[in-house]
Amino acid sequence: MGTPELISPRSPRVLAAKRLARRAFRIKERRFIAEGPQAVREAVAHQGPAGEPTLLELFTTVEAAERYADIVDAARETGARVHLAPDTVLAEVSQTVTPQGLLGVCRFLDSPFEDVLRSRPRLVAVLAHVRDPGNAGTVLRCADAAGADAVVLTDASVDLYNPKSVRASAGSLFHLPVAVGVPVEEAVRGLKEAGVRILAADGAGDDDLDDELDAGTMGGPTAWVFGNEAWGLPAETRALADAVVRVPIHGKAESLNLATAAAVCLYASARAQRSGNSAGNRR
Repeated sequence: MGTPELISPRSPRVLAAKRLARRAFRIKERRFIAEGPQAVREAVAHQGPAGEPTLLELFTTVEAAERYADIVDAARETGARVHLAPDTVLAEVSQTVTPQGLLGVCRFLDSPFEDVLRSRPRLVAVLAHVRDPGNAGTVLRCADAAGADAVVLTDASVDLYNPKSVRASAGSLFHLPVAVGVPVEEAVRGLKEAGVRILAADGAGDDDLDDELDAGTMGGPTAWVFGNEAWGLPAETRALADAVVRVPIHGKAESLNLATAAAVCLYASARAQRSGNSAGNRR
């Protein structure tokens, strides 16, 4: 028997999915929306700690079901409920101007901070006061690309499951552990106790990233703390770090945006770690 078509945007399943645009309902249901083929593909492949599927439901248009038949078939195999829906339904639920025809309802997948610490991470991105969801998702994507072991969003940062954060992560949300709601003091203390050096990224930092690399101090376990898009890190947060590091500006640009600076810092650490660039390894 074929999958029934949801002919009305007023369907209870559609209304339940639409409510997930609001944070209060996401928290209550512990579910969020992943849009587009890339995010849905990663959601299909992701499993929770006990092996439970992350994708619970999939809404797809007829055209998208044909174009992405492999994703739809894989979703069915995981046990997700697949709903064939007209464009009007996707438009009702989607948070984008031009929906791509695939929209998944997923379980929350953040990890307890204690689990992050137990994994003995070598590279961590800490989003201490990041309020823009697009920036949060992009930094998460950068951390994933740089090979980071985890991302931590403090209690002063944006909601991980904001639709803009999920879209900006481009599927990286499903690739690495993310802890949420951790006070910055607790995050720094826990990481230090786990043997991780804390570097605060700040354009006015006393230490230069190039100098840190040249000094061979970047090869050990490191957590980068990134601050607010407009006003950076407050003094009390900078004071928690082992060093406050600035990305050098060699040209005439006034500064770098958050995501660009995060990418530079994370890749610098990743390269130093791969090359064994630490003071203890240098003659």
